[in-house]
Amino acid sequence: MWMLFFLILPLLALIYVCWHVWCLLPLGWIWKTLVISCMAGSFLLLPACIMRFTDRLPMPLAIGVYEVGTSSIIVLLYLFMLFLVLDLARLFRLVPKTVLFCNWWIAGSILLLMLGLFIYGNLNYRHKHRQELHLTTSKEMAKPIKLVMMSDLHIGYPNGRKELSRWVDMVNAEQPDLILIAGDIIDGSMRPLVDEQMHEEFLRLKAPVYACMGNHEYFCGKDKARQFYQDAGICLLQDSCAVVGDLCIIGRDDCANRYHRSSLRELMKQADSSRYCIVLDHQPNHLEQAEEQKVDFQFSGHTHNGQVWPISWIVRMMYECAYGLYQKGGTQYYVSSGMGIWGGKFRIGTRSEYVVAYIK
Repeated sequence: MWMLFFLILPLLALIYVCWHVWCLLPLGWIWKTLVISCMAGSFLLLPACIMRFTDRLPMPLAIGVYEVGTSSIIVLLYLFMLFLVLDLARLFRLVPKTVLFCNWWIAGSILLLMLGLFIYGNLNYRHKHRQELHLTTSKEMAKPIKLVMMSDLHIGYPNGRKELSRWVDMVNAEQPDLILIAGDIIDGSMRPLVDEQMHEEFLRLKAPVYACMGNHEYFCGKDKARQFYQDAGICLLQDSCAVVGDLCIIGRDDCANRYHRSSLRELMKQADSSRYCIVLDHQPNHLEQAEEQKVDFQFSGHTHNGQVWPISWIVRMMYECAYGLYQKGGTQYYVSSGMGIWGGKFRIGTRSEYVVAYIK
């Protein structure tokens, strides 16, 4: 039922936007048909991306199809909101009724507005924000520890090896003692990771890497994901713990594995609670569990902070903490908006980030 709803809603929005574009453009019906066909065709590439039809295409074409298809849903969102505002303004007689009919000025203004917005969104996405955290503990530590923490890299069609290489250089420049990744390293398809041998980039990291599973690792196949982690030299903590110096890292399986996922209570029985305990849990659900188990710090991702406004508002209503630093009792949390992105490379009202944490 919900899947049908989410399929019908974008199609209705597409019809609404295409109708407005048809009325707005002062062109002949042949040119209007061509414009509408390009818009609808771009949107209809999205199901092909979701169903991984791109895996059958040559790599440059597959990347192009993915970027156009996944970007179209964001462009559609903003065009829908813009035309809706203009329609409401016409309804309340704030603008003339004829403003959306055969009007080059409005058509050109909308085009420039969309270009400016999405150029900004792309540039904002490419800039990676360095988020610094200072964490303190009463537990004994031999020396202060510096961590780099990331989530939601989504490497694959949206982020290729060249972009991953840039991120690895950024992390190495921090000279951390440890690197933690809270899931969704893989976007969904293993094909670009294998073709570009992306695991080799992770081998360039100059500190040990620990990670947990995300829901996208289940999309690509958990066994394939595990093999990639192994090839990349990443220590996968899937409902397991690891002691690293004065830290105890607890990696939870993603809740996509709903029937075989261990509870945090069970995992904490294996953990050395005399050390500073960090939980890696991809999705920030049931934050009270970490507080009940007296976890020192939990790092999560998954939300992307909505990726673009106003989706960020919706995401914040869905989660107790959808982004940023948070505290419940003696437990601190950080929910990251992610280093990478799913789909179109735009950040509007949000940011891509990596976290540099100092524990002392």
